[in-house]
Amino acid sequence: MYDMAILWEWLAFAVRWTHVITAIAWIGSSFYFIALDLGLNRDIPGPADGEEWQVHGGGFYFIQKYLVAPEAMPAHLTWFKWESYATWLTGFALLMVVYWAGANLYLIDPAKADLSIWQGIVISAASLAVGWVIYDFLCKSPLGERPTGLMLLLFAMLVVMSWGYNQVFTGRAALLHLGAFTATIMTANVFLIIMPNQRIVVADLKAGRKPDPKYGKIAKLRSTHNNYLTLPVIFLMLSNHYPLAFGTQYAWIIAALVFLLGVTIRHYFNSMHARTGKPTWTWAATVIIFIVMAWLSTYPGHETYEESEARALTPTEDRYAHAEGFADATQIVQGRCSMCHAREPVWDGIRWAPKGVFLETDADIARHAHDIYVQAGISHAMPPANVTGISDADRQVLARWFRAAS
Repeated sequence: MYDMAILWEWLAFAVRWTHVITAIAWIGSSFYFIALDLGLNRDIPGPADGEEWQVHGGGFYFIQKYLVAPEAMPAHLTWFKWESYATWLTGFALLMVVYWAGANLYLIDPAKADLSIWQGIVISAASLAVGWVIYDFLCKSPLGERPTGLMLLLFAMLVVMSWGYNQVFTGRAALLHLGAFTATIMTANVFLIIMPNQRIVVADLKAGRKPDPKYGKIAKLRSTHNNYLTLPVIFLMLSNHYPLAFGTQYAWIIAALVFLLGVTIRHYFNSMHARTGKPTWTWAATVIIFIVMAWLSTYPGHETYEESEARALTPTEDRYAHAEGFADATQIVQGRCSMCHAREPVWDGIRWAPKGVFLETDADIARHAHDIYVQAGISHAMPPANVTGISDADRQVLARWFRAAS
C-alpha cells in the first residue's frame, strides 16, 4: 500500500473529488444568481431594483436586489467568493498532479513538439497567466463599452489558444488547458474585479459616501462573461473521458465550437429567466453545432502505427522498454488488451480505442506503463469484466515489470 504510484493515484482522486464538489458549489450559485437577477420583478416602488418570491424545501423566501446597496449596511452580509477560489485552487492542484507530474504521458506529445518536461510545464503555467492579462486589458479598453464586440474578440482569442495548445500538447492536454485557461479568467474576474469592486462599495457605505454605480456595472459585465463561459469549461474539463473529442486533428476546432454551444444554450435559459421569450432557434443551432463537432471527430489526428514504430523513444519510454520483464508484459498486453486499444480495434462493438489509449507498439506500451500498472497490474479495472481473461499471474507480471523500471 506504500507504493508511490498507488498513493499518487489516491491523491489525484482526492483532489479531483474536491475539485468537482467545489465546482458544483460555484456553478450552482452562479446559475442561481443569474436566473434570480434576470427574473426579478422590477415594477415595484422604493429604492430596490427588484424583488422575487421563491419557494424551496417547504419554505417561502422574499428576496430584494439593490443596484448599489441599501441605505444602511446589513449586520450580516454573505459574500459568494470561496466557491470560485476553491474551484480554481483544486483545479490547479489537479493540473499539477495529473499533467505536470505525468507530463511524459499526458502533457507532452513528442510527435507534435520536442519539449522537455520543464518546458511543457512552463508553457502550461505561463499560458494561464497571459490569458488573464490579455482578457483584462480588452475589458478595460474602450471595447468594454461594447459588450457584443468584446465577446466576439474574446471568442477569437479562445480559438487562437485552442489552436496553439493543440500544436504543443497532447489532444487531451490541449482541451484541458483551454478549459483551465478559461476557468482562470473566470476566477480572476471574481478575485481581482468583482470582489474588489464590492469592497469599494461597502467601504463607501461605511464612510457615509454614496457609492459610484460604475463598480456594479463593471462587476455585472464580468459576471455575464462568467455565465456564458461556464458550460464550455465543464465540457472541456470532462473531455479527457472522450477520445472522440480530443483524439482528432480537428480537436482545436471542436473545442472552439463548444464555446458557441455555451452561448446558444445559455441565451435560451437567460431569455427564459428574463421572461423575454423562449428563443427555440437556439436549440436548432445547438444541434447543428453538435453535429458538426461529431462529424469533425471522425477525422483521426493520432500518431499512426508506422509513426509510433519509427520514432525514437522518450527517456521515460526507454526506461520502461528496457526494464526487466518488458518482453513478457508486451506479450500479455498485445494478447489481452490491444484488440480494443488499437488504432483500428477488432473487438466487436469497439470502434475507437477507449480514452484514446493505444497499446500496439513497444512505444505505446512503454508510454502507458503507469496506466497498465494501475488498471491491469494491481487492479482488475481492465479489461472490463476481465473479458479477455487476464490471469492473476499475468497481472503480477505486469506489476513486476512496472516496479522494475520505477
